[in-house]
Amino acid sequence: MRHPHAHAHGFGRPGGWQQAGIPDGGDAAEWFTGRLPDDWFTGPPSVEVDREEIVVVGELPAPDDTSVAALEGRISRFRESTRSDRMHIADEAEARYGRKVAWGVEIGDRRVLFTHLAVPVMTRLAQPERKVLDTLVDAGVARSRADALKWTVRLAGQHSEEWLTELREAMKKVDDLRSEGPQV
Repeated sequence: MRHPHAHAHGFGRPGGWQQAGIPDGGDAAEWFTGRLPDDWFTGPPSVEVDREEIVVVGELPAPDDTSVAALEGRISRFRESTRSDRMHIADEAEARYGRKVAWGVEIGDRRVLFTHLAVPVMTRLAQPERKVLDTLVDAGVARSRADALKWTVRLAGQHSEEWLTELREAMKKVDDLRSEGPQV
C-alpha cells in the first residue's frame, strides 16, 4: 500500500516537507518560453523559481540611441504596452505553479525588475550572529538588521555559487533515487 502523502515520483516533494503543498515548477522556463509572445524579447527569458515566486526576465532589443533616457524609455514602453498581457499570463502561471510571478527586463547592462516579492523569513539568531548584523548597521553598510542579513546572504551566495549548484544537483539525485526505489 502506498503512503497517503506519497507522490508519483516518490515520497514527499523535492526539497523536503517545506515544499509539500507546492506544485513542481521544474518546467516553468519551458512553459514561459512557449507561452510568451515571440516578439517580446530577443530570445528565451530567464526564469528563476523558488518556493514563493517565479521571476521572468527577458532581454529587450537596444535602441539605436543607447543613452540612459532612451533605455529608460524603451523599458517604460515595454512595461506599459505589455501590462495587460503580463497580468493575464501571470494569472495562468500562478494557477499552474502556485507562486506569484514577477517580471523584469534586461537591456544593455541594465536589469530592471518591475515588481517582485520581498518575503519575510523567520529566523532566530544568537548574540554572535546579531553582533555581525549590528556591526554592518553601525558601519553604515546596511540600514537595518534585515538589510544586513540580506547583504550577507547575497555575499555568501556570490562566493559559494559553485558549491550551491553542486548541492542542488546532489539533492536532485537523491530525489531521483527515491523515485526509483521500491514503492511500498
